[in-house]
Amino acid sequence: MFIPTIIMAVLAVVLLYLGYQKGNGQHITGLKTALNLTGTTLPLLIFAFIVAGMVQALVSPELISNWVGAESGWRGIFIGTVVGGFAPGGPYVSLPIAAGLLKSGAGVGTMVAFMTGWSLWAVSRLPMEVGILGWNFALVRFVSTFFFPPIAGFIAHYIAQAAKLNS
Repeated sequence: MFIPTIIMAVLAVVLLYLGYQKGNGQHITGLKTALNLTGTTLPLLIFAFIVAGMVQALVSPELISNWVGAESGWRGIFIGTVVGGFAPGGPYVSLPIAAGLLKSGAGVGTMVAFMTGWSLWAVSRLPMEVGILGWNFALVRFVSTFFFPPIAGFIAHYIAQAAKLNS
């Protein structure tokens, strides 16, 4: 986490400097926008981290290993796919949960299926998608991405297994 933090800090300072150089208070406008975004996002982040921490604390590693660990095979990948597809919220919710589950013993393939299901299926986003883009588009998009989460999970599982064998 240290290197990405340094990269983001350098990028923020460079962009702040460019905004200052541009004039017309662009740097102030950017800082105000950042503060507003922080105010709306920070509560969600805090609760997502609490959920991730509580998952690690409350769910036994044995239970996680049995249901979604690397040994769970297709069952874990299927669970990851479905739970990810129905997971609400954006990356501020899903990424901490996936990180917490990984630290608690979830398999890489299962978490790849979870994140891919969250990203591609996005069932919680379907009503808005139907409302804006229509039933035909939403159905075609959903059907065309339906098999990718478990496939990605199986690929990740086998890559992780091969990496274990080679290390």
